[in-house]
Amino acid sequence: MTNQTTYFATAARGFEETLKTELEQVCQAECKVAQGGVHFTTTQKGVYQALLHSRLASRILLPLITTKIFSDSDLYASIVSFNWAELFDPRDTFFVDFNGTNREIRNTQFGAMRVKDGIVDYFERKGSARPTVDKDNPDVRIHVYLDRENVVVSLDLSGDALHIRGYREETGKAPLRETLAAAIVMRSGWQKGTPLVDPMCGSGTLLIEAAQMAANIAPQLHRKHWGFNAWKGHNLALWCEVLEEAHNVKANCNSPLQKTFFGFDLDHRVLAKAKQNAKNAGVDHLIQWQQGDVAALKNPVPDQIGTVICNPPYGERLGTTPALIALYSVFGQRLKQQFAGWNASIFSGEPELLNCLRLRSARQFKAKNGPLDCVQKNYSISEHNKRSDFDENLQFEQNAQVAPDFANRLAKNIKKIEKWAKQQGVDAYRLYDADLPEYNLAVDRYGDHIVVQEYQAPKNIDEQKARQRLLDAVSATLYVTGVETNKLVLKVRQKQKGTNQYEKLANKGDYFYVNEYGAKLWVNLTDYLDTGLFLDHRLTRKMVGEMAKGKTFLNLFAYTGSATVHAALNGAKSTTTVDMSNTYLNWAEQNLELNNLSLRHHRLFQADCLQWLAECRERFELIFVDPPTFSNSKRMENSWDVQRDHIELMKQLKRILTADGTIVFSNNKRGFKMDFDGLAALGLTAENISHKTLPLDFERNPQIHNCWIVRNV
Repeated sequence: MTNQTTYFATAARGFEETLKTELEQVCQAECKVAQGGVHFTTTQKGVYQALLHSRLASRILLPLITTKIFSDSDLYASIVSFNWAELFDPRDTFFVDFNGTNREIRNTQFGAMRVKDGIVDYFERKGSARPTVDKDNPDVRIHVYLDRENVVVSLDLSGDALHIRGYREETGKAPLRETLAAAIVMRSGWQKGTPLVDPMCGSGTLLIEAAQMAANIAPQLHRKHWGFNAWKGHNLALWCEVLEEAHNVKANCNSPLQKTFFGFDLDHRVLAKAKQNAKNAGVDHLIQWQQGDVAALKNPVPDQIGTVICNPPYGERLGTTPALIALYSVFGQRLKQQFAGWNASIFSGEPELLNCLRLRSARQFKAKNGPLDCVQKNYSISEHNKRSDFDENLQFEQNAQVAPDFANRLAKNIKKIEKWAKQQGVDAYRLYDADLPEYNLAVDRYGDHIVVQEYQAPKNIDEQKARQRLLDAVSATLYVTGVETNKLVLKVRQKQKGTNQYEKLANKGDYFYVNEYGAKLWVNLTDYLDTGLFLDHRLTRKMVGEMAKGKTFLNLFAYTGSATVHAALNGAKSTTTVDMSNTYLNWAEQNLELNNLSLRHHRLFQADCLQWLAECRERFELIFVDPPTFSNSKRMENSWDVQRDHIELMKQLKRILTADGTIVFSNNKRGFKMDFDGLAALGLTAENISHKTLPLDFERNPQIHNCWIVRNV
């Protein structure tokens, strides 16, 4: 009986069972699944066949030492006592891959160093030359796996990882590993001889792997360097036999005369790379490539039944979400319209996005793509979805299924608010503000842009459910408003602490202006937590502007100076604008210039507002002050709390207020209570005008801000 040896094939987590099935077919091995791979017992010819033909294995290892260690000394002793001379010649270079740590060996580099020392010392004690370590192209690669006290030392027969097929010269932005691509194809349900379509093919890896399967091309047929080349147990004649068999299978394969693989991508540069990769892999004659947008995807073989396979883009950054929701939504529409009766298999790192396809999966698999948890879902596309032409009624039916309650409420609000906003001469306003408890978000319009702000969900709300509702709401917003996907911005708004209103989120520099009662005001929807314009203060700004005519005006805690612009446009004698943030003060200057307002009568001061106020020796006829609820900025001498400190603020404001002057005081603290006794002691009186300054689009949220007129008694 031919000698049999047990080897270990590593694989990406989630694909162990599929690898077991493959190894049983490729080399008739006896297999046992383990975490991260498969133990398989076969002949030496069998392991050569596995190395050449496995499409799923990442590495194939020959275990040499399996033992327990309790210190680095134990590790060293087990290595130095092994007969390495039977494995390779000291003139060969080697490298140690070390994986895992324990209490004693806490660093993989340290573990690798101890193994290296043991191998080198073994040869030196034998009186042999000291072997050389080569990190880049070693003749021999030693693999070490440490799990608690258990260690396995193996010879890596693969050399370079087996996902490196050699055909891929260039890739797209986020290429799949070839082994993962092959596993996705195997799990997709695609049958050889039937069409396979990838609508977002990128550098073509899924199609190339499938085409090689169809053509019976061994994935490693053209690999030049192997980890067993310098191994003294290598049987060259047997290896050549296995190679020859693989070449004969390829030569005798009855390749389809017509192309049955179809790849589409919007980027012609990526398609050029895909074509070259397919040529290198020997399957360019089987694949048809075409530039095209998934929104206009058409079935290239409508008279046949096949499989659509795809790894659409997915992203962790929220800024990409609206475009991705639209992409998946339209992809689902095209699948239903163009591929009725087909199967589809979609692989994604964000399962919630797959729900935007609006298809019910028949099967699903979990897998890892590097560090990302991913899912692959297989779908059977119903024949009932087939339409001769894609029409708006179909699109309406599909979009109407997404968050219908939210969509209806948003549409109702738009009908009411947009007419009012047009009459008012404003084009930045709120369309929805957590009207329905299930959809805890705000929707704001800024000209032809939409901002969706998700409020932080309570801890008792399931995170995945909240995420899905958010995606549904964004999808419905895109549909109801008709806004372009690149003009919808999504933000997650968390409870503000200290100075994070000044936190920079991005650096796109996408500024544009909106109109508000004749004023033009710059906004930036992406770079900061806030946009540069507090929409709920719109009527307050209008009122302040009208009150400022012919008066000296002070805007304290001015943010981007929008109230200053209103005051200046309404004929204020002079304006003084103070804010601690240089960024926002520059923004205020740009707002003034946008409205052709000369800086000669409009001064800007970058300073701690409270400190500036304490040192101010001027007097003003109108003061607008809108301080933060709380701040502990390092640039301030002391912390600030509007409830605790507002009387001290009023004391300083009274000092610089003219006898017949007016203070407009507002803040956003819910439940704020004015200290009337404290005001009276200062000789001031206050009138609550919060209800008068609440715009129509914020009527549902009367506590969003409070506003007061403060005067001398």
